[in-house]
Amino acid sequence: MLGTDSLQSRFLDHADTYARWSGLAIGIIAAQALSTLGHIEFEQRVVFCITAFGLCAVAGVLLADALTLVPQGVVRTASLAPRLVRDHVPPHMGPVIAFQGVSLAVLLAIAAVTASIDSGQIYTSGEAVAITCNGMRAHLGPWPGLYYSLPMVGALAIATPTCGWALRRIADGPGERQQRRDRAWAVTGAWGLLVSSQQLYAVLMVSVSLTETGCAGVMGALTFWVFYPLALLNLFTLVWSLVTVVAPRAVSDHATEGPGHA
Repeated sequence: MLGTDSLQSRFLDHADTYARWSGLAIGIIAAQALSTLGHIEFEQRVVFCITAFGLCAVAGVLLADALTLVPQGVVRTASLAPRLVRDHVPPHMGPVIAFQGVSLAVLLAIAAVTASIDSGQIYTSGEAVAITCNGMRAHLGPWPGLYYSLPMVGALAIATPTCGWALRRIADGPGERQQRRDRAWAVTGAWGLLVSSQQLYAVLMVSVSLTETGCAGVMGALTFWVFYPLALLNLFTLVWSLVTVVAPRAVSDHATEGPGHA
């Protein structure tokens, strides 16, 4: 009985870790399954794969947070100062990921507005962008218009408020400051994983479309000076977010706690 209780206790102590890892594993399985859908074009399958993986990562982290055991020891007194979410999220990467989320929304909105619209094929509208090249009309694609971006927008609409609610719950909830910090970092990493992977692919789609012809003009220069650096930033954030979801304590800042925190 002692051995069984000990095994159960160890499992509960690490249930949050198992949940985070399971979310990533299920995301990989889901992405692999979606990648085999031969009746869907390649670009759309990639969108489905990265969206499914990101949502599974978010779901795993939220489940991990729900399973986290809060110490029930001595009751500690806390300051009357309200806890702020920004005190628990990564001080440097948090603003970067927030910027990427806003820039992704702006990028998808611009892509949707500029995308070509085929009134005869409403479900495939937004696959390309129309430009004038040497006096002739040309279409460049794939373009992250509504045809490709709707799954991304849907995933962001689900994950963003959910992760925001989780961060608020963590900041206001019980537990040691380091525990709350680790949980908040994991949630931030999961949302960053979804945002950075989606923006990376959207940026690559735009970059490929604008550089496949010599008629891109100003947009071609914009690709070199804006989209390529943005792609590198997303690649860095993607790696950081993945590591943070796997082991938030490994990347967290173990600075001493400030006064008044509990």
